[in-house]
Amino acid sequence: MTVKLFENNSLLRSCEAVVTACAEKNGLYLVELDQTVFFPEGGGQLSDRGKLGGVDVVHVSEKDGHIYHECTEPLSVGAKVQAVLDWPVRLDRMQQHLGEHILSYACWKLFEANNIGFHMNEDMVTIDLDKELTEEELLKAELYTNEIIWDNRPVSVDYMDSSEAVKLKDKMRKFNSKLTGILRIVSVQDADICTCCGTHPPFTGMLGSVKVIRHEKHKGGCRVEFLCGKRALLDADKKNSVLLQVAAGLSTKPELVPEHLAKLKADWQAELDAAKSKLLAAAEKELHNAYEAAPQRADGLKVVAMPLEGCDAKDIKYLLPKAAALVDSVTILAAAKPERISYAVVLGNAAQGDCRGVIKLLNDAFGGRGGGKSDCAQGGSDYCEDWLEKLHTVARQAAAV
Repeated sequence: MTVKLFENNSLLRSCEAVVTACAEKNGLYLVELDQTVFFPEGGGQLSDRGKLGGVDVVHVSEKDGHIYHECTEPLSVGAKVQAVLDWPVRLDRMQQHLGEHILSYACWKLFEANNIGFHMNEDMVTIDLDKELTEEELLKAELYTNEIIWDNRPVSVDYMDSSEAVKLKDKMRKFNSKLTGILRIVSVQDADICTCCGTHPPFTGMLGSVKVIRHEKHKGGCRVEFLCGKRALLDADKKNSVLLQVAAGLSTKPELVPEHLAKLKADWQAELDAAKSKLLAAAEKELHNAYEAAPQRADGLKVVAMPLEGCDAKDIKYLLPKAAALVDSVTILAAAKPERISYAVVLGNAAQGDCRGVIKLLNDAFGGRGGGKSDCAQGGSDYCEDWLEKLHTVARQAAAV
């Protein structure tokens, strides 16, 4: 069994160890040691990285009591090696993990929201809460968390039997009654207490700060994304740089960017609406021209093909009542925008027929999906370059019925 030096001294950066086993697997070498400072991935925390005798350790895992250091080169059994952590990586892992403890505690303490999920990767950290919190509530939890950090409170690790640990359950935000035997308890002074196998800084001040990035509804509660320590600082630096660039481009102050963008959006939308109004007015005129020029079937029904380039399903919806007012007609409308074709078939005033037959022709031609009723049917497909040709082919097929 490997002695886990990291469990009682999270600041220990290196140690001398003896290689007890080495086996090749998937191009890497699983090295076991008599003792280690490397934390194996587990409990939501990513593993440490570093070097063993100058050989890169890219990942560390634990299975059935064995700790495997995944190395890029083999090491001889019996060899003494220096195990050296990649300290910035270890510090980052500890900051994110303890940040999760304290932020979860804040959400539980202030709003009775329980952490039911914890996820950490190289870019972000999330917790899943069983209760949906508002933006204002999360800001309060964030401030409460950072006040604990700035107090630089001690973080302690204790081992106790489950029969003793159960006496603390009223002080713990979560207690697993199924755990038995000796438990590892991580405590933040006058704050979070929970069972945990991970590494944590000995004082909260080593976190620096915790910043909530975003949140969203998730399974009846909410998922909160946050960053701690150096990650939080780099994220803030990046976003501040972007904000300053946007402000400079808009010739305004950073704090006025939202107001300035809202005005630009409103002006742009007004121009877009005016242009769309002109486009639809022209399309309506074109519809009448297409109706006048449309071929007439033996039963007196006119088949009208109406292409709408640069338009979408909303524009078709606008023209549907216009097409329905055309006497003794069946109108096929096709709107084409990059990546999407929308189409519809509508019977005109006093017309007899079934639009579902024509929508089937369109579905077959475009490889799309659609349906509807006898007097009106709609569908759509992915964009295709020959959409106009397919529209007229379907119109000819409908006219030949």
